[in-house]
Amino acid sequence: MAENLAKFGAAGNSESFAAVSKSSLDAPKWLDEVMGVDAYEYQCGNGVRISTETAKKLGENAREHGILLSLHSPYYISLTNLANMDKNIGYVLQSCAAAKAMGADRIVIHSGSTTGRPREEALADAKTTLLECIKAADAEGYGDIALCPETMGKINQLGDFDEVMELCKLDERLLPCVDFGHLYARTKGELEGYDAMAALLDRMAGAIGRARTENFHSHFSQIEYSSGGEKRHLVFGNGSFGPDFRPLARVIAERGLHPRFICESAGTQAEDAAAMKKMYMEELERVK
Repeated sequence: MAENLAKFGAAGNSESFAAVSKSSLDAPKWLDEVMGVDAYEYQCGNGVRISTETAKKLGENAREHGILLSLHSPYYISLTNLANMDKNIGYVLQSCAAAKAMGADRIVIHSGSTTGRPREEALADAKTTLLECIKAADAEGYGDIALCPETMGKINQLGDFDEVMELCKLDERLLPCVDFGHLYARTKGELEGYDAMAALLDRMAGAIGRARTENFHSHFSQIEYSSGGEKRHLVFGNGSFGPDFRPLARVIAERGLHPRFICESAGTQAEDAAAMKKMYMEELERVK
């Protein structure tokens, strides 16, 4: 059944979409009818600026075209900064309000920097803030929206794989946003190939259980890295940097997992999301 299949979509608007429309309200129809994908992540990285009316209209258009919506919260949220906890909770609540209006079921959250402190200390502070975010979201009626801490690409940022798993252990309503490109970058290319992808998913299941592993949120793109980790997002077929999606598609198909993959390629996110979906469907046929 379709609901048990992995879903694929774009982070924001690709260059090809921008060439035909200036309004994100048109994105669900275009993603469905032109690109043949299933999901769209609305970008609020620079702040939640979408009006309630526009968010509702976007949600109507998405439902009409079978597009699942998620929302990326502001990049400047820092769960590790206890001095600004109230502000950061406010940004999360703004994100939840916009998500609720459009019918998005997930919001992606960056955890923040270690700011030169021991990673264990920064993680403890992030846990404190995230628990308060959950309480505040529940109090405002947003308990049906999953909060998705994201794995980060720069080594000095909080958010390696194990740290995100630790955050998600706090509450069952937390879903990891596993960014495979970020993890590839911060491991300097080690997350590549079938065995590496399978081992990562094994670790996820061991940390947060089968149910959430079946349904995790994900970002995927190919990323150039340097000694500090992530340098810049690339496009598929760049010739130099990975990770390759095909081995991950094979593991997902073999295990019957149905995560939501949001492609963050640099300008070709819709086209590359469609390519990912094609690989996944081919792998499904192979394992039948």
